[in-house]
Order: sequence, then structure tokens, then C-alpha cells
Amino acid sequence: MMLGSPLTQFLYSFPLLATETTAENGPMILAGVLLSLVIVYLASKLGGELSRSLNLPPVLGELVGGVLVGASAFHLLVFPESGATATDSVLMSFLQLVAGLTPDAVVEVFNSQSEVVSVLAELGVIILLFEIGLESDLKELQRVGYQAAIVAVVGVAAPFAAGTAGLMLLFGIPAIPAIFAGAALTATSIGITSKVLSELGHLKSKEGQIIVGAAVIDDVLGIIVLAVVASLAKTGTVDVLNVVYLIISATAFLLGSIFLGNFFNKSFVAISDRLQTRGKLVIPALIFAFLMAFLANVIHLEAILGAFAAGLVLDETDKRKELDQQIIPIADILVPIFFVSVGAKVDLGVLNPIVPENREGLIIATFLMVVAIFGKVITGWVVTGQEKINRLAIGFGMIPRGEVGLVFAGIGSASGVLSPALDAAIIVMVILTTFMAPPLLRFAFKESGEAETVTPTKEVDLVK
Repeated sequence: MMLGSPLTQFLYSFPLLATETTAENGPMILAGVLLSLVIVYLASKLGGELSRSLNLPPVLGELVGGVLVGASAFHLLVFPESGATATDSVLMSFLQLVAGLTPDAVVEVFNSQSEVVSVLAELGVIILLFEIGLESDLKELQRVGYQAAIVAVVGVAAPFAAGTAGLMLLFGIPAIPAIFAGAALTATSIGITSKVLSELGHLKSKEGQIIVGAAVIDDVLGIIVLAVVASLAKTGTVDVLNVVYLIISATAFLLGSIFLGNFFNKSFVAISDRLQTRGKLVIPALIFAFLMAFLANVIHLEAILGAFAAGLVLDETDKRKELDQQIIPIADILVPIFFVSVGAKVDLGVLNPIVPENREGLIIATFLMVVAIFGKVITGWVVTGQEKINRLAIGFGMIPRGEVGLVFAGIGSASGVLSPALDAAIIVMVILTTFMAPPLLRFAFKESGEAETVTPTKEVDLVK
């Protein structure tokens, strides 16, 4: 989710960079960012290669690598939004040792370095969704559109209703916290699911297109649900006008992008053909992708939806294959920052049953996990008119909550409506569903005996 994102916060705080204190610490902020990137790329590559050697999707290794370097293990990459402070960061302790930074300077360097890495991570997921849009088939998405919509609606309604009712009836949790936890169950991480599908070679399959289409719609519905529950948490009432605005703006944005696709395509090809310098294809494409992401953000949607729509539009041009190859190196640089950061923000300490405060949360988490899994798995069986469709793969593809679930948890925690036990339970649910999805998807496709649908060259590009 991009609501209240680190990018927005960073831009709002940008004038602070002109202050004398920040100017003095500028070299150390840069040093912190560079060391953070070294850690990110090492964790990404080692985790990805290990995962690949075990015949698992590399993205799972990137997430695990993030967990190891993050708040759960080595504390090399930690973030303030996850509750960490400068004293929790081993990286900051190292910089303080070698540069003799004062305690105040360490705090400032830590906050600025974390913001920059978070911004790079958000750029990474924007590039990822743009790349996924380029690899998707707009015509196939349109063919499965109504099926994707049904999958998305069921995938939101079923876990929300079951989770909210179960928490109230079985655990006696008050209505507003229960509704918030139920809302967290509705999320689907399009970034993680689409990357796994791409790595498995099933992104362009009918199942893959239904999953991606449903995940996009799920994201739009998730924004609306988040707006409703956040409003409910703050005021105890729902702003109906805001909900209606979100529904209309989300629908208009996505449909408008598709309908205006031909105009965008012709303009893009005409501009790129006139340019003579390096980057004549990829730079106009990125301008379009970032502009679409910006427009989505401005109307209170997710920036990643704008980037995905831009990729879908440019997928229809005759330069798609060439553009796709030029985007891959950029994705190789930025996308790992996103996945490692997602893993780094996860604190597996909430799974420790020895801590008494965690036990109630683990019991609630067990219930949330059951609802989270079955509430999404059943979506595969609501697809109609498809006899040979892999229904299990569709259901598994909708399971991971990822960064979207973490946003729900973060906003819920910041609002103060969640008890420590319920907050921990939501985080556990997000962690486990995120890590379960990649191997479950691989299992589903193997069980069906489906062959991979990409060429060997393309596959190598996607997993390197």
C-alpha cells in the first residue's frame, strides 16, 4: 500500500536536508545507504541462489535473506516504521564506531538512511509491477476479467466475514479491532504472487492471468476496505463519500487506462522512433510508468496499480519485446531491494511461545491462519466455465499478504485499536502466508503436470 508511504514522508521531509546538521551528516547518510545496498544485494543473491538450488522460487530466498539481515536475526537492516531505533541497528553501531558520530547524529543518519532505502524499495515494486504489466496479456486479462473479478470479490468477502465473526464470537474481541483484523485478512500481495508466477513460467497461463487480474482488483478493494476501517478506527464512523470516491476513481482509472491504450501506444512509438540518443525506448517508457504511478497516487490509489496499467498499455506495442529486455536490468537492480526490505521488516520474535505475551497472540494467529488460507483457497472453485483450470493454483496464488498485509498491521497498530496479542497475531499471519505461497504454487502446478510456458532464455532472465 502506498498510503502514508515512506516515499511520501520522505518528500514531505525533504526541506530538512538543507539544514546545517543534515549537511554535516550527508556523507554518513550516503555511507549508510551504500552499506545497506551491499547488505541487500548480498542477502538477495545468496538467498536467491540457495533457493534456486533447492528448486524453490528465488523470490522466497530473497525474502528469507531479508529476514536474516533484518529485525529477526542480524539487525543489519532495520526500519523505524517496524519499531526499531538507531541503537537496534548493527550498521549504525559500525558507522558510529568508524566515524565517531554523536548519538544525535546517529539517530539522524539512521532515519535518513532508512527513508532512502524505503524509497528505493518502493521504486523497486513500481518497476516490478510495470514489468509484470509488460509480461501480461491484456487480451487474455480481458477474457478472464469477469472470472478475476469473482475471484477477487470472494477472496475479500470470505476471509473478512469469517475472520471478523470468528474473532468476535470465539475470542470475545470487540467489534472495531475484529473488523480491523478481518480487513487485514483480505489483502493479497500482487508483487510476490506475480513474481513467483513469472519465475515458474505461468504468468501468461490462464491461471496466471486470473490470479494477476484478481490480485489487481483485490488491491483496489483492499484500498477501499483500508479506508473504511481506518476511518472507523479514528472516528467510530465510516466516511461514505470517501468510500464512493475510491470506488469511482479506481474503476475510472483502470478502465480509462485500457480504453486510451491505443492513443498511448501510438504516441509512445512515435516519440521513441524520433529519438536518436541512448535510452530512446526505455526512458520514455519509464516516464510513462512513473507518470501513471503518480496519477494513481494522487487520486489515493496505489502507485503500483498505475505502473501495472502502464505496462499493460505498452504491452500492446510492437516494441514490447525490446522494451521488456531493457527493463529487466533495471528490475534486477531495484526489485531485490523491495523483497529484502519486506523480509527485513518482519520480526519473527512474535512467534516465540516462551514469551507469555506471545501465547495468546499465537492462539489467535492459528485461527487467522486457517481463515487466511481457506478464505483464499476457495476462490479457485468460484471460477466458472473452465473445465481444465488449475483451481488449486488460483487459490494458492491469492494467499500471500506480503507488504500489503504489513501495511494493514502497521496502520492498525498505529491507530491503537489493536491489543498486543491481536497485533502479534496479524503479523504472524502475514509472515506465514507470505512464505507459504511460493512453495504451494510450485506444488500446485507440479501436481497438475503442467509444463512451463516460457522459453528457456526468458526463464533465465527472470530468475538470474
